[in-house]
Amino acid sequence: MLLNRGLVTFSVALLLWAIWAAQPASAAQVVAIGASNTIGAGQGRHHGGVVPSEAWPAQLEQLLHAHGTNVQVKNAGLAGDTTCNMLSRLDGELGPDTKVVIIQPGGNDAWKGGCASSPRQNVMQMVQRLRSRHIKSILLLRIGAIAGKSNLEVDGQHFNKAGHAAIAAWLLPKVAAALR
Repeated sequence: MLLNRGLVTFSVALLLWAIWAAQPASAAQVVAIGASNTIGAGQGRHHGGVVPSEAWPAQLEQLLHAHGTNVQVKNAGLAGDTTCNMLSRLDGELGPDTKVVIIQPGGNDAWKGGCASSPRQNVMQMVQRLRSRHIKSILLLRIGAIAGKSNLEVDGQHFNKAGHAAIAAWLLPKVAAALR
């Protein structure tokens, strides 16, 4: 009887271990923090920008999956955001599996103001904060040169789906390398 109970306990433990071992590893997380050209302007195609499911973070996630990378790209863009606000909300956007953060500052600081520090100082503070947590950062600057002026919406500030696709393609090798 004691032998049977021990065998059952061992069998159950072995079965539980096999189930646990068969679970896929949790996806690494990439966080995209920025303004309207990160979130996709949230206004839809007819008002400048794209919907979030067409924005570069969603397209980047699709590209990474197509290359066999188990990753989730979190779109933490916020239309009209400034670098001061991005810095203040950075920690709240990070999860336990965050490996990389893409920072897209945008141009809202110039017309909104309100920050005691400069956009450059805010971005550098974000990078330093991420580095202290062993999270890699990628700065997405000069997106007009990446996305192409011909891919701007009629508002002249937000990119269409093709522009977002160009940004995602440009980021793909950089993010893939950072995840290794």
